[in-house]
Amino acid sequence: MRYRIVGAVIAALIIATQPPGLAGAADADVIGRIKTVQGQAFLLRGTERTPATIGGAVQQGDAVETGADGAIGITFRDNSVFSTGPNSRVAVDEFRFDSQNFQGSFQSRVSKGTLSVVSGDIARGSPEAMTIRTPHTILGVRGTRFAVSVTED
Repeated sequence: MRYRIVGAVIAALIIATQPPGLAGAADADVIGRIKTVQGQAFLLRGTERTPATIGGAVQQGDAVETGADGAIGITFRDNSVFSTGPNSRVAVDEFRFDSQNFQGSFQSRVSKGTLSVVSGDIARGSPEAMTIRTPHTILGVRGTRFAVSVTED
């Protein structure tokens, strides 16, 4: 009996201490986690705009946005890493990844600002499966490190 109570208390503590940004996010929906945050940085999900927090869940369809002093670093389930700079907006339009065969699809969009990318298992497993869109071009990622800068016209 005592072990059941202790187990229930531990489970409640784990749930209560989960990082912000997990509310309503089933583990299957989580495609990445925010690893670093600096200055003004926000997570956009649907119509909600919340401050980005370390450990926060990133889901397909989410976007991140930074202010003049902001930066965000995200690590995705396939080990891809995105790092945004100041005055940036980056959206993840599609993310599918099968960790058994390293197949999937990763489509994202940079509307403004800077994005540094270290591609992960999706690009290694299927070189044509990762693309980054900007207002003027589409980048096909073939397993590499690169940076993109989008300036407003």
